[in-house]
Amino acid sequence: MTKVVGVRFRNAGKIYYFDPAKLKIETGNHVIVETARGVEMGTVILGPRDVEDESVVQPLKTVIRIATESDEKVVAKNREKEKEAFTICLEKIAKHNLDMKLVDAEYTFDNNKLLFYFTADGRIDFRELVKDLAAIFRTRIELRQIGVRDETKMLGGMGICGRGLCCHTYLAEFAPVSIKMAKEQNLSLNPAKISGVCGRLMCCLKNEQETYEYLNSRLPNIGDTVTTPEGLKGVVQSVNVLRQIVKVIVELEDEKEAREYKAKELKFRRKRRKDVKLSAAELKELAALEDHEGKSKIDDGN
Repeated sequence: MTKVVGVRFRNAGKIYYFDPAKLKIETGNHVIVETARGVEMGTVILGPRDVEDESVVQPLKTVIRIATESDEKVVAKNREKEKEAFTICLEKIAKHNLDMKLVDAEYTFDNNKLLFYFTADGRIDFRELVKDLAAIFRTRIELRQIGVRDETKMLGGMGICGRGLCCHTYLAEFAPVSIKMAKEQNLSLNPAKISGVCGRLMCCLKNEQETYEYLNSRLPNIGDTVTTPEGLKGVVQSVNVLRQIVKVIVELEDEKEAREYKAKELKFRRKRRKDVKLSAAELKELAALEDHEGKSKIDDGN
Protein backbone atom coordinates (compact mmCIF):
# COMPACT_ATOMS: atom_id res chain seq x y z
CA MET A 1 0.00 0.00 0.00
CA THR A 2 1.12 3.56 -0.76
CA LYS A 3 0.05 6.68 1.10
CA VAL A 4 -1.17 9.41 -1.25
CA VAL A 5 -3.27 12.56 -1.57
CA GLY A 6 -5.45 13.25 -4.62
CA VAL A 7 -4.89 16.64 -6.24
CA ARG A 8 -6.94 18.34 -8.96
CA PHE A 9 -5.63 21.27 -11.01
CA ARG A 10 -8.77 22.54 -12.69
CA ASN A 11 -12.50 22.43 -12.15
CA ALA A 12 -13.79 18.88 -12.86
CA GLY A 13 -10.32 17.86 -13.98
CA LYS A 14 -8.49 14.58 -13.42
CA ILE A 15 -7.27 13.66 -9.95
CA TYR A 16 -3.57 12.94 -9.63
CA TYR A 17 -1.80 11.19 -6.76
CA PHE A 18 1.09 12.75 -4.84
CA ASP A 19 3.10 11.72 -1.81
CA PRO A 20 1.99 13.86 1.19
CA ALA A 21 5.33 13.22 2.93
CA LYS A 22 5.05 14.40 6.54
CA LEU A 23 2.81 17.36 5.81
CA LYS A 24 -0.55 17.61 7.61
CA ILE A 25 -2.71 17.91 4.51
CA GLU A 26 -6.51 18.04 4.57
CA THR A 27 -9.17 17.92 1.88
CA GLY A 28 -9.65 21.39 0.41
CA ASN A 29 -6.08 22.54 1.02
CA HIS A 30 -4.22 24.20 -1.82
CA VAL A 31 -0.83 22.59 -2.34
CA ILE A 32 2.25 23.28 -4.45
CA VAL A 33 3.47 20.29 -6.45
CA GLU A 34 5.80 19.53 -9.34
CA THR A 35 4.15 18.29 -12.53
CA ALA A 36 5.23 17.56 -16.10
CA ARG A 37 4.39 21.18 -16.92
CA GLY A 38 6.43 22.57 -14.05
CA VAL A 39 5.51 23.73 -10.56
CA GLU A 40 1.74 24.06 -10.14
CA MET A 41 -0.82 24.79 -7.43
CA GLY A 42 -3.69 22.33 -7.07
CA THR A 43 -6.56 21.55 -4.72
CA VAL A 44 -6.58 18.47 -2.52
CA ILE A 45 -9.71 16.49 -3.40
CA LEU A 46 -8.77 13.25 -1.64
CA GLY A 47 -7.15 13.52 1.78
CA PRO A 48 -4.27 11.27 2.87
CA ARG A 49 -5.11 7.60 2.33
CA ASP A 50 -3.55 4.28 1.45
CA VAL A 51 -4.10 2.90 -2.06
CA GLU A 52 -2.94 -0.23 -3.87
CA ASP A 53 0.56 0.06 -5.33
CA GLU A 54 -0.83 -0.79 -8.80
CA SER A 55 -2.99 2.37 -8.70
CA VAL A 56 0.06 4.62 -8.42
CA VAL A 57 2.21 5.75 -11.33
CA GLN A 58 5.81 5.59 -10.19
CA PRO A 59 7.88 7.51 -9.35
CA LEU A 60 5.35 9.26 -7.08
CA LYS A 61 6.17 12.95 -6.74
CA THR A 62 6.05 14.60 -3.33
CA VAL A 63 3.96 17.61 -2.33
CA ILE A 64 6.38 20.53 -2.05
CA ARG A 65 4.32 22.51 0.47
CA ILE A 66 0.88 23.62 1.49
CA ALA A 67 0.13 26.84 -0.39
CA THR A 68 0.88 30.04 1.48
CA GLU A 69 -0.79 33.43 1.23
CA SER A 70 2.04 34.49 -1.05
CA ASP A 71 1.32 31.51 -3.34
CA GLU A 72 -2.35 32.49 -3.51
CA LYS A 73 -1.34 35.99 -4.60
CA VAL A 74 0.87 34.55 -7.35
CA VAL A 75 -2.08 32.54 -8.72
CA ALA A 76 -4.38 35.59 -8.57
CA LYS A 77 -1.76 37.64 -10.42
CA ASN A 78 -1.42 34.90 -13.04
CA ARG A 79 -5.19 34.95 -13.64
CA GLU A 80 -4.95 38.68 -14.39
CA LYS A 81 -1.96 38.19 -16.69
CA GLU A 82 -3.88 35.46 -18.55
CA LYS A 83 -6.62 37.93 -19.47
CA GLU A 84 -4.03 40.26 -21.00
CA ALA A 85 -2.33 37.35 -22.79
CA PHE A 86 -5.66 36.21 -24.21
CA THR A 87 -6.36 39.66 -25.67
CA ILE A 88 -2.89 39.96 -27.18
CA CYS A 89 -3.10 36.48 -28.71
CA LEU A 90 -6.46 37.35 -30.31
CA GLU A 91 -4.84 40.37 -31.95
CA LYS A 92 -1.94 38.29 -33.27
CA ILE A 93 -4.29 35.63 -34.63
CA ALA A 94 -6.15 38.34 -36.54
CA LYS A 95 -2.85 39.80 -37.75
CA HIS A 96 -1.75 36.45 -39.20
CA ASN A 97 -5.24 35.78 -40.52
CA LEU A 98 -5.37 32.31 -38.94
CA ASP A 99 -8.61 30.31 -39.06
CA MET A 100 -8.65 29.33 -35.39
CA LYS A 101 -10.81 30.12 -32.36
CA LEU A 102 -8.93 31.00 -29.18
CA VAL A 103 -10.57 29.42 -26.13
CA ASP A 104 -8.34 30.13 -23.14
CA ALA A 105 -4.91 31.25 -21.98
CA GLU A 106 -3.15 29.72 -19.00
CA TYR A 107 0.08 30.42 -17.15
CA THR A 108 1.78 27.70 -15.13
CA PHE A 109 2.27 28.64 -11.47
CA ASP A 110 5.98 29.33 -11.92
CA ASN A 111 5.38 31.30 -15.16
CA ASN A 112 7.67 28.84 -16.92
CA LYS A 113 5.13 28.27 -19.67
CA LEU A 114 2.16 30.07 -21.22
CA LEU A 115 -0.43 27.83 -22.87
CA PHE A 116 -3.07 28.88 -25.37
CA TYR A 117 -5.98 26.53 -26.09
CA PHE A 118 -7.79 26.82 -29.41
CA THR A 119 -10.19 25.01 -31.71
CA ALA A 120 -9.95 24.73 -35.49
CA ASP A 121 -11.45 22.63 -38.26
CA GLY A 122 -8.08 21.35 -39.46
CA ARG A 123 -4.34 21.70 -38.96
CA ILE A 124 -3.04 25.23 -38.40
CA ASP A 125 0.45 26.50 -39.21
CA PHE A 126 0.98 28.76 -36.19
CA ARG A 127 4.79 28.90 -36.20
CA GLU A 128 4.92 32.64 -36.91
CA LEU A 129 2.26 33.23 -34.26
CA VAL A 130 4.38 31.40 -31.67
CA LYS A 131 7.42 33.51 -32.58
CA ASP A 132 5.43 36.71 -32.06
CA LEU A 133 4.03 35.54 -28.72
CA ALA A 134 7.41 34.35 -27.45
CA ALA A 135 8.94 37.74 -28.29
CA ILE A 136 6.20 39.50 -26.30
CA PHE A 137 5.91 37.28 -23.21
CA ARG A 138 9.54 36.09 -22.96
CA THR A 139 8.56 32.59 -21.83
CA ARG A 140 7.85 29.18 -23.36
CA ILE A 141 4.74 29.30 -25.54
CA GLU A 142 2.57 26.28 -26.25
CA LEU A 143 -0.51 26.27 -28.50
CA ARG A 144 -2.75 23.28 -27.90
CA GLN A 145 -5.56 22.37 -30.29
CA ILE A 146 -8.56 20.93 -28.46
CA GLY A 147 -11.94 19.55 -29.51
CA VAL A 148 -15.37 21.13 -29.13
CA ARG A 149 -16.15 18.98 -26.07
CA ASP A 150 -13.00 20.25 -24.34
CA GLU A 151 -13.92 23.81 -25.30
CA THR A 152 -17.32 23.47 -23.64
CA LYS A 153 -15.77 21.82 -20.58
CA MET A 154 -13.43 24.79 -20.14
CA LEU A 155 -15.98 27.56 -20.76
CA GLY A 156 -19.00 25.98 -19.02
CA GLY A 157 -22.64 26.91 -19.52
CA MET A 158 -26.19 25.69 -18.90
CA GLY A 159 -27.66 22.48 -20.28
CA ILE A 160 -31.23 22.07 -21.57
CA CYS A 161 -32.05 20.61 -18.14
CA GLY A 162 -31.41 24.04 -16.60
CA ARG A 163 -28.34 22.92 -14.65
CA GLY A 164 -24.63 23.53 -15.13
CA LEU A 165 -23.02 21.39 -17.81
CA CYS A 166 -21.95 17.95 -16.52
CA CYS A 167 -18.52 18.21 -18.17
CA HIS A 168 -17.81 21.53 -16.46
CA THR A 169 -19.15 20.64 -13.01
CA TYR A 170 -18.17 17.05 -12.24
CA LEU A 171 -17.14 14.89 -15.23
CA ALA A 172 -13.39 14.31 -14.96
CA GLU A 173 -13.37 12.18 -18.13
CA PHE A 174 -15.59 12.24 -21.20
CA ALA A 175 -17.54 9.03 -21.73
CA PRO A 176 -17.76 7.65 -25.28
CA VAL A 177 -21.28 8.42 -26.56
CA SER A 178 -23.00 6.84 -29.58
CA ILE A 179 -26.28 6.93 -31.47
CA LYS A 180 -27.00 3.43 -30.17
CA MET A 181 -27.54 4.93 -26.71
CA ALA A 182 -30.21 7.32 -28.01
CA LYS A 183 -31.91 4.44 -29.82
CA GLU A 184 -31.82 2.24 -26.72
CA GLN A 185 -33.54 4.98 -24.73
CA ASN A 186 -36.23 5.49 -27.41
CA LEU A 187 -35.29 9.14 -27.84
CA SER A 188 -36.10 11.22 -30.87
CA LEU A 189 -33.19 11.00 -33.30
CA ASN A 190 -33.50 14.68 -34.07
CA PRO A 191 -29.93 16.08 -33.78
CA ALA A 192 -31.26 19.27 -32.19
CA LYS A 193 -32.81 17.29 -29.32
CA ILE A 194 -30.01 14.87 -28.49
CA SER A 195 -26.93 17.07 -28.95
CA GLY A 196 -25.44 19.24 -26.23
CA VAL A 197 -24.02 22.76 -26.19
CA CYS A 198 -20.82 21.44 -27.79
CA GLY A 199 -22.72 20.06 -30.80
CA ARG A 200 -21.90 16.45 -29.89
CA LEU A 201 -24.25 13.87 -28.37
CA MET A 202 -25.18 14.76 -24.80
CA CYS A 203 -22.91 13.17 -22.18
CA CYS A 204 -25.93 12.34 -20.02
CA LEU A 205 -27.02 9.70 -22.57
CA LYS A 206 -24.36 7.54 -20.92
CA ASN A 207 -25.80 7.95 -17.42
CA GLU A 208 -28.83 5.69 -17.87
CA GLN A 209 -27.55 3.46 -20.66
CA GLU A 210 -27.01 0.36 -18.54
CA THR A 211 -30.46 0.72 -16.94
CA TYR A 212 -32.18 1.00 -20.32
CA GLU A 213 -30.24 -1.96 -21.70
CA TYR A 214 -31.41 -4.08 -18.78
CA LEU A 215 -35.03 -2.90 -18.96
CA ASN A 216 -35.22 -3.29 -22.74
CA SER A 217 -33.88 -6.84 -22.48
CA ARG A 218 -37.03 -7.72 -20.51
CA LEU A 219 -39.42 -6.32 -23.12
CA PRO A 220 -40.68 -7.58 -26.50
CA ASN A 221 -40.26 -5.50 -29.64
CA ILE A 222 -43.13 -3.54 -31.13
CA GLY A 223 -44.82 -5.84 -33.65
CA ASP A 224 -43.82 -9.04 -31.85
CA THR A 225 -46.41 -11.72 -31.13
CA VAL A 226 -46.92 -12.49 -27.44
CA THR A 227 -49.10 -14.74 -25.33
CA THR A 228 -51.16 -13.06 -22.59
CA PRO A 229 -51.93 -14.50 -19.14
CA GLU A 230 -55.39 -15.49 -20.49
CA GLY A 231 -53.75 -17.57 -23.20
CA LEU A 232 -54.58 -15.12 -25.98
CA LYS A 233 -52.22 -14.34 -28.85
CA GLY A 234 -51.63 -10.68 -29.50
CA VAL A 235 -49.36 -8.20 -31.24
CA VAL A 236 -47.32 -5.63 -29.29
CA GLN A 237 -48.50 -2.10 -30.11
CA SER A 238 -46.28 -0.11 -27.71
CA VAL A 239 -44.07 -0.48 -24.66
CA ASN A 240 -43.36 1.69 -21.62
CA VAL A 241 -39.75 0.93 -20.79
CA LEU A 242 -39.56 2.48 -17.32
CA ARG A 243 -42.91 1.10 -16.10
CA GLN A 244 -42.33 -2.22 -17.90
CA ILE A 245 -45.86 -2.04 -19.33
CA VAL A 246 -46.73 -3.54 -22.73
CA LYS A 247 -49.82 -2.61 -24.76
CA VAL A 248 -51.06 -5.61 -26.73
CA ILE A 249 -53.69 -5.83 -29.48
CA VAL A 250 -55.71 -9.03 -29.01
CA GLU A 251 -58.65 -10.41 -31.01
CA LEU A 252 -61.89 -11.24 -29.20
CA GLU A 253 -64.82 -12.59 -31.25
CA ASP A 254 -63.64 -10.93 -34.46
CA GLU A 255 -62.99 -7.64 -32.65
CA LYS A 256 -59.62 -6.16 -31.78
CA GLU A 257 -58.99 -4.80 -28.30
CA ALA A 258 -55.99 -3.04 -26.76
CA ARG A 259 -54.93 -4.32 -23.36
CA GLU A 260 -52.04 -3.43 -21.07
CA TYR A 261 -49.93 -6.02 -19.27
CA LYS A 262 -46.84 -6.10 -17.15
CA ALA A 263 -43.95 -7.45 -19.20
CA LYS A 264 -43.32 -10.28 -16.74
CA GLU A 265 -46.89 -11.55 -17.29
CA LEU A 266 -46.37 -12.12 -21.02
CA LYS A 267 -44.76 -15.02 -22.82
CA PHE A 268 -42.60 -14.16 -25.80
CA ARG A 269 -39.37 -15.12 -27.50
CA ARG A 270 -36.60 -12.69 -26.69
CA LYS A 271 -34.95 -11.28 -29.81
CA ARG A 272 -32.33 -8.69 -30.61
CA ARG A 273 -33.56 -5.13 -30.49
CA LYS A 274 -34.58 -3.88 -33.93
CA ASP A 275 -32.58 -1.01 -35.35
CA VAL A 276 -34.34 2.16 -36.39
CA LYS A 277 -34.20 2.58 -40.17
CA LEU A 278 -32.72 5.90 -41.23
CA SER A 279 -31.85 7.44 -44.53
CA ALA A 280 -28.21 7.80 -45.60
CA ALA A 281 -28.40 11.57 -45.03
CA GLU A 282 -29.79 11.10 -41.50
CA LEU A 283 -27.15 8.51 -40.66
CA LYS A 284 -24.39 10.85 -41.84
CA GLU A 285 -25.78 13.76 -39.82
CA LEU A 286 -26.14 11.69 -36.66
CA ALA A 287 -22.74 10.03 -37.05
CA ALA A 288 -21.16 13.50 -36.97
CA LEU A 289 -22.49 13.90 -33.42
CA GLU A 290 -20.88 10.74 -32.08
CA ASP A 291 -17.73 10.75 -29.99
CA HIS A 292 -16.26 7.29 -29.51
CA GLU A 293 -12.93 8.31 -27.97
CA GLY A 294 -14.08 10.00 -24.80
CA LYS A 295 -10.59 11.41 -24.22
CA SER A 296 -9.89 14.94 -23.10
CA LYS A 297 -7.11 16.91 -24.77
CA ILE A 298 -6.88 19.47 -21.99
CA ASP A 299 -3.48 19.44 -20.33
CA ASP A 300 -4.25 19.09 -16.61
CA GLY A 301 -0.68 19.23 -15.48
CA ASN A 302 0.65 15.68 -15.14
